[in-house]
Amino acid sequence: MGETKLTADQRWQGTHDCKDYILSYIELHRRYELEVEVVASFWPHVPPEKKTLLAWEKELILKWRSPFNKECWRWWGQPFGKLS
Repeated sequence: MGETKLTADQRWQGTHDCKDYILSYIELHRRYELEVEVVASFWPHVPPEKKTLLAWEKELILKWRSPFNKECWRWWGQPFGKLS
């Protein structure tokens, strides 16, 4: 999520730490021959109001506690260390 007027596809083309985390996650699983499935999806019907969007984003991040969201690093730590 986040603030942008670009489409989800356009946003994903940019630089995101999350993409590097996901690639590291996949690589580590393959190295140890573990099953790996990663799914990312974008919902095109997010509310246009910034306040509502940010509230939804926070609620979902805290609900799912993905280690790829910096808001959740207090539980999991930063995955794969600082990426450069």
